[in-house]
Amino acid sequence: MAERFETESRKLLGRLRDAMAGDDAGQARLNKITHLIATSMGCEVCSIYLFRDDETLELCATEGLKEEAVHETRMRLGEGLVGRVAKQRQVINTPDAPQAPGFRFMPETGEEMYSSFLGVPIQRIGESLGVLVVQSKSQRAYSADEVYALEVVAMVLAEMTELGAFVGEGAAMSARHSQPVLLRGTVGQEGVAEGHVWLHEPRVVVSNPIADDPAREEERLVEAVDELRVSVDQMLTMTVGNKDQQQVLETYRMFANSKGWMRRMIEDIASGLSAEAAVEKEQSLARARMSQSNDAYLRERLSDLDDLSNRLLRILTGQGSDTGAEMPRDPILVARNIGPAELLEYGRQLKGIVLENGSVGSHAAIVARALAIPLVVHAGRITNDALNGDHILVDGEQGIVHLRPDDSVATAFRDKIAMQAAAQERYSSLRDQPAQAKCGNIISLHMNAGLMADLPSLQGSGAEGVGLFRTELQFLVRNKMPRRSELSALYTRVLDAAGDKPVVFRTLDIGSDKVLPYMKPNDEPNPALGWRAIRVGLDKPGVMRMQLQALIRAANGRPLTVMFPFVAQLEEFRAARKEVDKAMAREERLGHVLPSKLTVGAMLETPSLAFAPRQFFEEVEFLSVGGNDLKQFFFAADRENERVRRRYDTLNVSFLTFLEGIVARCNETNTALSFCGEDAGRPVEALCFAAIGFRSLSMRPASIGPVKSLLRRCNLEDVRTVIETAKAQGEMSVRAAVMDYVRAQHHA
Repeated sequence: MAERFETESRKLLGRLRDAMAGDDAGQARLNKITHLIATSMGCEVCSIYLFRDDETLELCATEGLKEEAVHETRMRLGEGLVGRVAKQRQVINTPDAPQAPGFRFMPETGEEMYSSFLGVPIQRIGESLGVLVVQSKSQRAYSADEVYALEVVAMVLAEMTELGAFVGEGAAMSARHSQPVLLRGTVGQEGVAEGHVWLHEPRVVVSNPIADDPAREEERLVEAVDELRVSVDQMLTMTVGNKDQQQVLETYRMFANSKGWMRRMIEDIASGLSAEAAVEKEQSLARARMSQSNDAYLRERLSDLDDLSNRLLRILTGQGSDTGAEMPRDPILVARNIGPAELLEYGRQLKGIVLENGSVGSHAAIVARALAIPLVVHAGRITNDALNGDHILVDGEQGIVHLRPDDSVATAFRDKIAMQAAAQERYSSLRDQPAQAKCGNIISLHMNAGLMADLPSLQGSGAEGVGLFRTELQFLVRNKMPRRSELSALYTRVLDAAGDKPVVFRTLDIGSDKVLPYMKPNDEPNPALGWRAIRVGLDKPGVMRMQLQALIRAANGRPLTVMFPFVAQLEEFRAARKEVDKAMAREERLGHVLPSKLTVGAMLETPSLAFAPRQFFEEVEFLSVGGNDLKQFFFAADRENERVRRRYDTLNVSFLTFLEGIVARCNETNTALSFCGEDAGRPVEALCFAAIGFRSLSMRPASIGPVKSLLRRCNLEDVRTVIETAKAQGEMSVRAAVMDYVRAQHHA
C-alpha cells in the first residue's frame, strides 16, 4: 500500500515538474498545477491562495471554482478555513466544511456546492507563503495518505515560489525578495545607518525539490547525515571542560542520531522529494511548531534542530558559509543571532546590525554598543526576507528596518542622516568647550567604554574621561578564562590610550544576561535578581583578586579608579574593599609599583543602597548611579520585556524624587556622585539630572555633543523651578513641562 502510494506521489511530483519546466508565465503554471492536483487526487476543486501582504491571502489559481474569482477573492489572516490554515500553520481536514468552525461563505467563488475541505499551509522554513486547498462535493475526510501527498506538493510549491516560478501581475504574485519590507523590532543600540545586506549565514537555496531516483537520494541523505554526525562528534571533543557548549552539542548529537527524524526524511524522499527538500520539509514543520509553542525548553530544542538542519543542508548542497559573494562596502549585518566573538571579528567595518532574535541585554548588544554600531533586535523574518546585497536602512532610534525601501523612504531617511551629521558637525565646535549652563554650573561629561576600539572616541567626543570601562567584555568574547598577564596588558593599553584623562574600571559584572561561555550557568528563575556581579565576585574571590592585581600592575604608578557593580548593602562594599586592600598589600610585597592614588567606588543599581547607613556614604569614595538597572528595579519593570520596559518614564516624578534623595545624601557626606547609563545620554533627561544636582554624567561618546549643547543653552535653576512646579501641580512626569521650557530656549 505504502509503495503504491509513494509511486502515485512521485508520479504527481513528476507531472508537476514537467508543468513547471515549460516557458509558461507564472499564472499559466499555477493554472496547470491546480488542474494536475485536482485530477490526480480525484477532487472537483484545487485552489492556491498566496499572501499579497502580511495579513491578506488572495486566490491566485483554481480548478473548479469560478474563474472570475481569481485575484478578486481575498481574506484576512485567520478568516475562514483558508485563513485559519495560514494563521495556525496546521492542516484542516473536514468532511462538512460549511459546518466547520470559522467557515466563511464566499458566494463569488461558487464553492457552496462543495462539502469536504482539505487545506495545508504552503510554508518554507517557518515562513508562511500561502495555502493549498482541495475540495469535493461528497462528504468525506481525506485519508492520511492524501493529506501527506498534499503536504509534499505544498513543500514543492513553496520552493518554486521562492525560486520565482510563479511571478505574475499583482502583489500576491510579485517576485520574491523584490518588494519593500518594513520590519519593526527593538532598539539594541541607537543610531541610524544605510547600507547593503550582508548575511551572516547565507540562505541555502534548494533548486531541485523533485527527484527521480529515490534510492540515490536516500543514499545521499545517509552519507550527509553520517558526515554531520562525525562533525558533531569532532566539535564535542574540542569542547572538553566547557559544559555549556557540550550541552548544546549533546542535543545536536541526539537529533543527528534520531531514528524518527531520519525515518520521516526517508519517507519524504520516497514520496518524490530530493534529499535537500526532505530536510527542508522537516525543518519547516519544526519551525512552525517552534512558532506555536510557549514552552521555552521546547522552543530551544526546536531551535537546535533548526540549526542542525541548516548544517545538513549545507553538506548536501555544498553551499558553505563562504558563497563567493563579496562583502559590500557599507555592510549591514543580518543574522538570526550572533555571538560576541563573531561580531568582534567583523568589527567597525559594519554600518549596522539587524538580528531576528537577540535581546537588548545580549552579548551581541553589549559589543554593538561598545562599537557604537546601530542595532535592531527582534526583527522577525529578516533572514527570510533579505538577500545579500539588498538595500537596507536601519533606524536604531525607533527600532525600525526598511528593507529594499522605495525612493521616497530612502530620501527621507537620508535627510535624517544628513540632519544628524550636520548636528554632529555643530557639536564638534563645542568639543573643547565646558558643559557650562547659563547659571554657571559646570557638568562633567564622561564616556562609557568596553573595548580598546572605544578609546579613539575619547579625544574626538570631547569627553573628560571614561566614566565606565566595562571589563566583562574581555571575558565574554573568549572561550576560556583570560590570564592575569593578558588582562594587565589590556588595562595598560587602556590607560596609555586615555593619557591624562581618568578611567573608571568597573570590576567584572557577570551573571544575569552576561554568562561567561566557560562558566557553568545557573538555572535561576530571575537571573537579573540572582547570582551576579559583586555577589559572584565575593563568593568566588579568585577571579576578583586576579582582576584587581592586573589593574594595580597596569596602573604602574599612575592613578587607579576601581568601581564595584551591583552593591546592595554596606557589608558587600566593605568585603570588596577588603579584597582591594589585600591585593595592594600583596603587590607591595612582590615589589610591584603601586598606583600613585587609589580611588574605590560603587555603582548604585539597587534601591536598597540609597537607604544604606551613613557610614557607607562616608566610606565609599564615589558613587555612580547605574540608571539601567536601577530604573528596572525601581519600577519592577524588566528592561528585557517589551510590554513593560517603555511603560515607565525616567522623568516620572517618583523616580526623580528618589534620585534627589541620593543627591542629598551624597551632598551631606561630600561623596562624589555621577549618573551612568542610556538615560544620561538623552539630552532632556541629562538636563533634568543636572538640575536636581548631578554634576557628572557618563554616556556613549556620540551623546556627549547633544547633551553638552543643550546644557549650555539652559539655566539649571530655571529647569529646577520647572520641575518643582510640575511636581506641585500633581504631574506624573515632568517631561512635558521641561520640553516646553527647552523649546522656548530654542526659539529665544
